[in-house]
Amino acid sequence: MKGRTTILFVGSIALLLAAALAQNAGHEELPSAPSAVQQQNKVQKAAPPPQQAAPAPQDTTSQTQAPAEPAKPPAALAPEPATTSTGEAQKPDSPPASTDAAKNAPEEDNAVTKIVRVVNEVNVVFTVTDKHGRYVKNLKKNDFNVLDDSKPAEEVRSFHSETDLPLQVGLLIDASNSVRDRFKFEQESAIEFLNQTVRPRYDKAFVVGFDVTPEVTQDFTDNTEALSRGVRGLRAGGGTAMYDALYFACRDKLMKAPQTGPTRRAIILLSDGDDNQSHVTREESIEMAQRAEVVVYTISTNITGSRQRGDKVLERMAEATGGRAFFPFQINDVANAFVEIQDELRSQYALSYKPADFRSDGRYHTIEILAQNHKGLRVRSRRGYYAPVR
Repeated sequence: MKGRTTILFVGSIALLLAAALAQNAGHEELPSAPSAVQQQNKVQKAAPPPQQAAPAPQDTTSQTQAPAEPAKPPAALAPEPATTSTGEAQKPDSPPASTDAAKNAPEEDNAVTKIVRVVNEVNVVFTVTDKHGRYVKNLKKNDFNVLDDSKPAEEVRSFHSETDLPLQVGLLIDASNSVRDRFKFEQESAIEFLNQTVRPRYDKAFVVGFDVTPEVTQDFTDNTEALSRGVRGLRAGGGTAMYDALYFACRDKLMKAPQTGPTRRAIILLSDGDDNQSHVTREESIEMAQRAEVVVYTISTNITGSRQRGDKVLERMAEATGGRAFFPFQINDVANAFVEIQDELRSQYALSYKPADFRSDGRYHTIEILAQNHKGLRVRSRRGYYAPVR
């Protein structure tokens, strides 16, 4: 009896050892601290296919991601970036939202390669006057010769006499201490200009006052009463950051304004030209105006009766963008300057051309438009443009 009990006890121990060995052998096949995703992928890779079939083509643009990460919309559904006339890409304000169609699209659709087109075409708005300063409005395409970096343009693709294009106008008024003497009269002259120029449901304008910083007192609207309130709401005082104000108006207002067709962009800048607070330079503000294809008209608030250093700055800004600089030393001449600007905005030409040997190198190119077949004509346009970068 004692021997049988010993045999049973030894047998039980053997069975327990065999079970423990089998359990340890099973644990050795599992990775240490596996995640659910890793374990799922391992099981899926180890499982044989249900039937022998040709492997599906792989999508080389997609990669395995953890399920917790939200799916991104396919590149094919992302909108093509907006471009300027010279093809410079502009970044969208916000990424596009994914749609149900994108979620249900097959994988091969997600592999579409996005193509960005570079437009090698330059748009120029210009004004032609005779030797007496009167606007000439009846010229044709063959009356002009276009030079790009001193080389004849390869092709003039379009030409129009633009007397009725919709306007997008920014009114920038210096509200610093240096213009306090004539501030009230200049406000009333600006209001009269807006009342005479902005057509309801057709043109839009905005008002920015600046001293140390630019302040939008009225955003884009065709409501002349709202624009008038924006002008009257300005209060003089503080330093002068004129370059910052121009840079802001071109980049953050006119460049981002939606367009449904050809539009003329212009800024009317009232200041004495003495900048003492800006973070950007004069040339940087001019460059931004050129990139935004904005014509800048300047009206000096200098009342000394002689040209000052600030007047030369205003002249440089106007000439570089194809506008005009006005120096109304008599207070009543401010209103006349606004009238002349209004006439010019309705008396311009527009053409587009393809430069010879165009390259997307980001380099600055000069523009020169010459009137031919007629004597004594003067053409005024922006001085150049910046080529896009691929």
